[in-house]
Amino acid sequence: MAGVNRTNGGVNLPALRSHNTALVLDLLRGAGAEGISRLELAERTGLTPQAVSKITGRLREAGLAVEAGHRASTGGKPRTVLRLVPGAGHAVGIHLDRDALRAVRVDLAGTVVGERCAAVDLGAGAEAVVGEVEALLREVGVAEVGAGSAGVEAGATAPGVDAEGVPARSGSPRPAAGPLPALLGVGVALPGPLDHTRGVLHRVTGFPEWDGFPLRDALARRLGVPVAVDKDTNAAALGLAVAGERGSFAYLHLGTGLGAGLVVGGTVHRGARTGAGEFGHQVVQLDGPPCGCGDRGCVEALCLAAVARGDLAEAARVLGIAAGNLVALLDIDLVLLGGRTVTSAPDPFLRGVEAVLDERARRTGEEPVPVRTAPDEVAEGAAQLVLAPLFGRADA
Repeated sequence: MAGVNRTNGGVNLPALRSHNTALVLDLLRGAGAEGISRLELAERTGLTPQAVSKITGRLREAGLAVEAGHRASTGGKPRTVLRLVPGAGHAVGIHLDRDALRAVRVDLAGTVVGERCAAVDLGAGAEAVVGEVEALLREVGVAEVGAGSAGVEAGATAPGVDAEGVPARSGSPRPAAGPLPALLGVGVALPGPLDHTRGVLHRVTGFPEWDGFPLRDALARRLGVPVAVDKDTNAAALGLAVAGERGSFAYLHLGTGLGAGLVVGGTVHRGARTGAGEFGHQVVQLDGPPCGCGDRGCVEALCLAAVARGDLAEAARVLGIAAGNLVALLDIDLVLLGGRTVTSAPDPFLRGVEAVLDERARRTGEEPVPVRTAPDEVAEGAAQLVLAPLFGRADA
């Protein structure tokens, strides 16, 4: 059938209703305010018109979709189009860095509708930092919702959905402001290494006291909502993929540390133990300066030292050498640069990394891999850890 996505098409079986609902929701989200007709939904998912009607009916009952007018038809009566209701649900994303905390509240379309920032010291210890996170989240309404959401299983990572895959409405009323939209959960992104599946931190570089701390379960118990935890670079890469970056790319994040988020074939690549993307700890200078990881001559140590002495050109050259290693290893299509150090002075980093990759391409006779900057939106990517499964993103 024309227009069917053969890799993500729907299947008309009751057991796959949740999958089919996710496909429809994703198309509604992609259609934006213009909306999309039921016939187009059927053509693009491979579902029968009857199945689409049932799914969209349930979505309308849940307040997730509404009619958005009519569109002229080539024959017969005009087609009714539907659109997503972005405010029908929300997720919170947190970027917990070594010295700063940023939280955003986003709607179903991924639009930021609230933001809070605070200073934090990761070295203050797990319990103290979790308390800081909880306090900040009170300002964006999470504690209000959590207090009225009894029975949330610690460690739950998926949005609350019913048997049909339609998100359940939840939450307690907000005084004098009407009902609070459903909060689907909280995503937390922070430096690794960590176990994404269990939400447990490992020995974060420079902060060994976090080793083994069950951050996901600790926050889920305190907040009373589902929580997902991932590395900051993975969350940022997921956010970029959801926002439309295609193919295989590497997101290199240079801030208080250096890491990479890898998207291979449209899917975030975490590795069997969430260990992929420990980009900053590849050794490029034998017997070089010591790194916080315990090795010597790591890219992170060399980059941060160059930044500290104001030599951004050298920091960019080292970053470019490491990026070249990654390009040679994974044959990626694109390198994206982000993080507060890059966004504060993007031009030197773009020029430096491009120069190294261009020289490599000349030596190998290949086309140079393009380099671009990316917005520093780790918190927004963390929110997608919660939202992406709702829209059928299996890589979340």
